[in-house]
Amino acid sequence: MRDDIAGKPPAAPQDNWGPGHQFFKSIQNLFSQRGPDGATPVLRVGSHLVILLVALGVLALSRIQLPDIEIVEEAPAVVEEIGQEYGVAPEMAGEVTTAEVFGLSRAAVPITIIPERPREDVVEYTVVAGDTLYGIAKKFKLSAESIMFSNGLEKNPDLLRLGQKLVILPQDGILHTVAAKETLDKIAKEYKVTAEAIVNYPLNKLDVKNPQIAVGQKLIVPGAKKEIPQVATVYRGTAPKGAKTGTGRLIWPTSGSLTQAYKPYHRALDLARGVGTPIKAADNGYIVVAGWSNVGYGNYIVVDHGNGLQTLYAHLSRIFVRPGDVVTRGAVIGNMGNTGNSTGPHLHFEVIKRGVKVNPRSFLP
Repeated sequence: MRDDIAGKPPAAPQDNWGPGHQFFKSIQNLFSQRGPDGATPVLRVGSHLVILLVALGVLALSRIQLPDIEIVEEAPAVVEEIGQEYGVAPEMAGEVTTAEVFGLSRAAVPITIIPERPREDVVEYTVVAGDTLYGIAKKFKLSAESIMFSNGLEKNPDLLRLGQKLVILPQDGILHTVAAKETLDKIAKEYKVTAEAIVNYPLNKLDVKNPQIAVGQKLIVPGAKKEIPQVATVYRGTAPKGAKTGTGRLIWPTSGSLTQAYKPYHRALDLARGVGTPIKAADNGYIVVAGWSNVGYGNYIVVDHGNGLQTLYAHLSRIFVRPGDVVTRGAVIGNMGNTGNSTGPHLHFEVIKRGVKVNPRSFLP
């Protein structure tokens, strides 16, 4: 025995043993730890094993060489073929990639908005309470001129009556009734349009190659323009004794709501309130007209202020003055009403300066 032992080489120190021995020793030391009762805690052993396995897994994965993957973009021909299938224009194929073809797009909104179609026929409209020329024009998306000239309202375009029938064209223009000896060229010149515009308008139903018109025929003149003089009748006469000249600074003739302002075809102010509301003279002067109007004003009064200004008060229910009476500023001359061409109780108030209707707001506080 001794000889055998003596013949063996001496053992290497444990500190020089390989990594396997060190790993074994660490495990042995781990399990040699004791708990409070002398037993090795299972939780501690388990947690150390998990950490150890994770470390070994990371080490192993880090040594794996992943293959290189090369992503090749599709050839233009392939993109063009795919683009045609999905609605991409051929000229855009070189600029659109497959990713853009198959990419996400905004979802369609399930709401269909149908555009309002233009009206293609002539309609008839009946005037109701509260209607005005400009209000009706706005309702049908037309100009006030179109309604005025198509319905013969040139003399008093701002005076309408309840139940009145109005012709409403499908677009801006004028409804013209052919008179004796009129020609297409003459009608076109009157309304500052071309004869071709009248002939080619579908609702006129004219033969383009040989257009013929007859007396009494109704023609729509699209885009027609026409001017009317905005001059009022001036009442002249000798001022009665005791009449004072107006100050030129008017007062509001009544109280109420301003329902229609001064406009090109409504050269007045409309003030609405109940029937019987007092109407006052806007300035000093004398009465030149007091009575019934045959042109739509109903009961009306005109006051001459002796300084180039006259004021007109229309649609009255009652009149308290007579021509030749002298009035002072603020004197009650009548009551508000709904007479004549009126669509509701109101005062139609005009200011006339040397024969021309002007904006009353220029003289009111």
